[in-house]
Amino acid sequence: MFGIPGKQAVTLTPAAVKQIVRLMERKGHQGLRLGVKKGGCAGMEYTMEYVDNVNPMDEVIEQDGARVMIAPMAQMFLFGTEIDYETSLLESSFKFNNPNVTEACGCGESIKFAES
Repeated sequence: MFGIPGKQAVTLTPAAVKQIVRLMERKGHQGLRLGVKKGGCAGMEYTMEYVDNVNPMDEVIEQDGARVMIAPMAQMFLFGTEIDYETSLLESSFKFNNPNVTEACGCGESIKFAES
């Protein structure tokens, strides 16, 4: 597990919890796995996928019935992130308020982290 003992790597807003629970119930999945991968105009992209089996290497975040797994390679990039779910007239989507991001493209889906 990466991070500070006793502190969750990510937190979920009530809107995100509600949407994750809805997706888990509708599809019968164990939760959602978050990750990052190379791509997009800023260099990295968030990934989300349904999870049917928990990987023992994932960090598992459970909050009010919602379950999110963080892929091992993404844990250091996502530590301290707040996940929200926003609905507007044109779209509904998860939003990542990530303090580790140094740049983001206009769509907010492509991100860049500080060079290690």
